[in-house]
Amino acid sequence: MAYEVLARKWRPRQFDDVVGQNHVTQTLKNAITSNRIAHAYLFVGPRGIGKTSLARIFSKALNCVNGPTLTPCDKCDACREITSGTSLDVLEIDGASNNGVEQVRELRDTVKYMPSRGNFKIYIIDEVHMLSTAAFNALLKTLEEPPPHVKFIFATTEPEKILPTILSRCQRFDLRRISVSLIVERLKLIASKEKIKVEPDALLAIARGCEGGLRDAVSALDQLVSFKGMEIKEEDVLSVFGLASRSLLENVVDKILQGDVKSVIESIASLDESGKDMQRFVIELMDHFRNLLVWMHVNDASSLELMESQIATLKKQAALTNSERVLRIADILGEAENRMKYALSKRTLLEMALIRCVRAATVVSIEDILKHINMLRTGIDGNEDTGTRRRGDAGIPKEKDGNPAVAETRISKTETEGPEKEIAVQESAVSVGNEVELLTENWREIVDKVGKMAIGTKSLLLDARPLTVDGVKVTIGFDPEFADEIKSFATTRNRQAVEHVLGMILKRKVNATFIVSDQVAKKNMEGISPVLKHKPAGSAPAKGQPKGKRDLIDDPTVQKALDVFDGTILDVRE
Repeated sequence: MAYEVLARKWRPRQFDDVVGQNHVTQTLKNAITSNRIAHAYLFVGPRGIGKTSLARIFSKALNCVNGPTLTPCDKCDACREITSGTSLDVLEIDGASNNGVEQVRELRDTVKYMPSRGNFKIYIIDEVHMLSTAAFNALLKTLEEPPPHVKFIFATTEPEKILPTILSRCQRFDLRRISVSLIVERLKLIASKEKIKVEPDALLAIARGCEGGLRDAVSALDQLVSFKGMEIKEEDVLSVFGLASRSLLENVVDKILQGDVKSVIESIASLDESGKDMQRFVIELMDHFRNLLVWMHVNDASSLELMESQIATLKKQAALTNSERVLRIADILGEAENRMKYALSKRTLLEMALIRCVRAATVVSIEDILKHINMLRTGIDGNEDTGTRRRGDAGIPKEKDGNPAVAETRISKTETEGPEKEIAVQESAVSVGNEVELLTENWREIVDKVGKMAIGTKSLLLDARPLTVDGVKVTIGFDPEFADEIKSFATTRNRQAVEHVLGMILKRKVNATFIVSDQVAKKNMEGISPVLKHKPAGSAPAKGQPKGKRDLIDDPTVQKALDVFDGTILDVRE
């Protein structure tokens, strides 16, 4: 007797044999039970997930001697002929090789003939998207109003190539890629029945390599039996299909999260020497970090469809990092995967990408810095004894030399003054002579308020100062170095935003005028607000008044942050 390959031998013959497509099989069963069988169906999905098998099973269910039935007998002549592909009532047509209008016209001419044995005459057209436009148009009328005894079942991997007029006449079913866990269970059943001894990790490696297609997985198992006999180990699968072992993949992820560049580079060298597919390894790394990110946010294994040993690994790795770092790593890997298609040296590109991943996994982010600065501020404001804290005690990741992973820290005024304050002006009247001083005292709050109303104006106004108030006219001066910034306030939106906020302060409607002034340049060179220039040296600014550069540098929170992060102040920006 001729050998029958496993993919054909274990092809599903009943609805319950179809793996991972319950949403389709249940709908078809309900249609048979309620006698609501449509005249045309379209099965959509990637290769090897059961489109043609479902079409045959559905055909058997309709034309079985007991049919229509949910469980075709597989013993009657109709069932056996459909299974073997020799039925006169169920015609399987390859759309790729019969895609011309002449073939469709021949099909249309045979539609009128009654079935020879079964209840229906069924046309199964595989890869239907390969039909030409003329062929589709020739099929339209027949597809819309076929005789009662005719059913059409189409299968395709590319539904976007099918004419909308054809799609609108079919009931469409989108079949899913089959999960790794379901493929492993199916392979385990087949191996048990065929008396093949396969390691669990070998089954997992096969399932990883088939990309959701069960037919490819069963074919791979068949190939491995020919290669190694009836006992198959994980290294056999890896050597045949060029995959990296799960343990190596998880070890590389561990080393990335731990910041161990040396071990990561050694692992890549081992992969290259054994001839593994570097691009496939990047894709599997991306998939692993995706699972890690989902686990960190959802903390539910049911949504991942992974094996217990894989879930245990994710739990352990989640304790080594946070979601922001995982997202940065995923971005780097995605960029590397796109570039790898055109790279001459994939190993070099992968090594550079993984070094960037290690850095992304260990370098302190801006969010971390702000978080710990706020912790320091809380301690100082609450009069806590922070003097006993040592550098690094706040949980900042370290490089191997023990120093923080950030070499220097830029500290700006906005980071040390905390949440923005609402502008508050006393209800009492303010004399005209003091109005310039009033605007100066509240200038930072005015700038913040205008910045919220007109995007992009905040940074521009930080280089300006109020100069005079004459009735409804308010003059605002700019440093000559930033004279070009005045052009931004020629737009109605920006100018009205400034006038609105100034009007809130002065309790009347005002018009703003913008000029270049050397007086502003002199004040900026002094690095101190005009309101503070008459204050005694070393005195703290009054509440609500902007701080000078020296005040910011001497601020206890800033000094403590410098100590914790071993930082250096490079610049203080208004």
